[in-house]
Parts: sequence; C-alpha cells; structure tokens
Amino acid sequence: MVKLKVYEYPHPILKKKAQKVDKVDDELRAFMDDMLETMYAYNGCGLAAPQVGISKRVVVIDIAREDEEPNPLYMANPEIVWKSEETEVCEEGCLSLPEMRAEVERPASVKIRYLDYDGNECELLAEDFLAVAAQHELDHLDGVLYIDHISRLKRQMLVKKLEKSRGQKRG
Repeated sequence: MVKLKVYEYPHPILKKKAQKVDKVDDELRAFMDDMLETMYAYNGCGLAAPQVGISKRVVVIDIAREDEEPNPLYMANPEIVWKSEETEVCEEGCLSLPEMRAEVERPASVKIRYLDYDGNECELLAEDFLAVAAQHELDHLDGVLYIDHISRLKRQMLVKKLEKSRGQKRG
C-alpha cells in the first residue's frame, strides 16, 4: 500500500471544510486503506482525508493499543448527531502538528452517523478515548484543529514551539 504525505500546520487545506463523498466505492475503499496504512506508519490513532491533502469527508480511526489486535474504523461522511453534556479533558496530539500536545475539553460521549467501508449507514456511540479521537478527526473535516479549542496564549506558545522544532530539524 501507498504511504500518503501528511500535511502539517499551517497548510491551508487543514483549514478548509471538506466535501461529502458521493458513494463508497472501490476507489474510496483503496484510499481509506492507504489512509489507514499511513496512520499506522506514523503511529497515529486517527487520520482525516484533509490531512493527506484530499478535501473529502473521510476518516479512519484505530484506538487499539500495541498489544491488541487492530480494530480499524472507516467513516465516510461522518456527522455527530448527539453530544453528552458531560465533558472530559484529554491530552491530544496530531500528525499535522508533530510532537505537540495540549489538553482539550470535549463532550465525554458522542453519537456519530456515517457510511462504513461497505457504504452501509451506521450509528456509533463513542465514549472515552474513542469519543475524543472521533471528535478530533471530525473536526478536521470542518477545518478545525485541536489547537483551535485551546486558549490563544497556549496556541501561540504551541505554534512557536512547533516552528522552533522545525527550524532545528532543518538546520
């Protein structure tokens, strides 16, 4: 399988609202497989199509730990149809902001409607870490990054740290 290029902040595609897919077909399934392979290669637990330069509403997630069997979740046109009032704070990272992390508050549970790998309409009640991962990835489809959920000061500090780390890698 092909390992796709992961676009990093501040690439403009990361701020663009992604387009719905018309249907789940062999071409889209092959793309989702490539996304999953890319996510695994970078030791991620989720990846959205805009992160690999494709402005489509497609997400792959696998929150299985290293000692567990892979359990990939493929979502086309996912949408959150319910959010719990209860919230949870979790430290998040992102393949598009390598080596950066910040605490983000999100609903503790969400219900998501989406098309699966075979094009079937599904509903999923995501809780705990799956809820965090799903909300993080679905945000990408609307041009929102996890740093958009933190204070302006924390965001500026994180971006400055990212720029500094990039400068050291190039230099």
